[in-house]
Amino acid sequence: MKYISLLISLFLLIFKLDSQELNCQVSIISDARLELTTLDKEMITELENTIYDFMNNTQWTRDNFTVEERVNCNLQLQINEIPVSGTFSGSLQIQSSRPAFNSNYNTTLFNFQDDDISFTYSRGAALIYAPNQYRDELSSVLAFYAYFILGMDYDSFSNKGGTDLFTIAQEIVSNAQSSSNSGWKSSSRGKNNRYWLIDNILHELFSPLRDCMYLYHRKGIDLLYDDDKSAKSNIYSALSKLIKVTATRPSSLNVLNFMQAKTNELKNMYSEAEIKEKNEIVNLLKRIDPANSSKYQEILN
Repeated sequence: MKYISLLISLFLLIFKLDSQELNCQVSIISDARLELTTLDKEMITELENTIYDFMNNTQWTRDNFTVEERVNCNLQLQINEIPVSGTFSGSLQIQSSRPAFNSNYNTTLFNFQDDDISFTYSRGAALIYAPNQYRDELSSVLAFYAYFILGMDYDSFSNKGGTDLFTIAQEIVSNAQSSSNSGWKSSSRGKNNRYWLIDNILHELFSPLRDCMYLYHRKGIDLLYDDDKSAKSNIYSALSKLIKVTATRPSSLNVLNFMQAKTNELKNMYSEAEIKEKNEIVNLLKRIDPANSSKYQEILN
C-alpha cells in the first residue's frame, strides 16, 4: 500500500511538473548608485527566487505542457529606488521566444520594457495569482505578462490562437483600475504601458498584426529550413499586412514592438539575398516603420 501511494505521489509530481507552461529565467539588478544594506540584499535574493517560483510553478492554462514545450522567457527587474525597506520601483524587461521547426534557432516573439514598476514585498510572502481579483501589484504585473507571453506564443502557432489568454490579461488590467500604480490606465504617461499593450492587441484594427504573427512564424520562420524561398515569400506577405495597421495607427506600440523584436532577425535572414529581394524587403520595412529606416538600410550593406 505504501509502495502504491509512493507511485501515485510520484505520478502527480511528474504531471504537475509537465503541466506548467513557462520556462522563465529571472534576474534582479539594482542601480549602482543604490547603497544596499545587508537586509536589502537578502530581500532582493529572496524576491528573485519568489518571482521565479511564481512564474514557473503557477499553472496558467488548462493545457498540459511537457518540459520541452514550455515557453522560454526572461524577466529582468531593474531596481532604481528603494524608498523604504520592502518598497521597490524601477523597470522590468520582458523577453520571450520560441524555437523554429527543424532548427536550433529561437525566434523572438516579445521584447518589451515596462518602466512603470512599483511594488511592496515582505520577506516570506508568497505570490499568488487570484483570477478576477487584484490582490497586490507585483503578482498582478507578473500574471499580466505571463498571459501576454503565452498569448503571443499561441498566436504564433495558430491564427489568433492567443485570444483567450489576451482576454485574461485584459481582465487583469481591468481589475487593477483601482490601483494607484502607473501602467494600468489609459491615462498613464504616454501609450507605452500595459493598458495600451493589451487594448491594442485585442482591437479589431490590430487584427492584421495578429494575422502577421501567425503567417510570419508558422508559414515563414518554421519553413525556412525546408523551403527558404517560400518561407521568405510568406514573411514578406505577413509583413505587408502591417501596412493596413500603420495607415490608421502610425507608430503604434504593438507594431513598433514587433518590428524591434524582428529587426536583427530580418537583417540576418536577408544578408545573403539577391539585391532585388533586399530592396523589396527594405522598402517594405521603411514603409511600415519609417522612423527606423536607417536600421533597415543596413540590410543593403
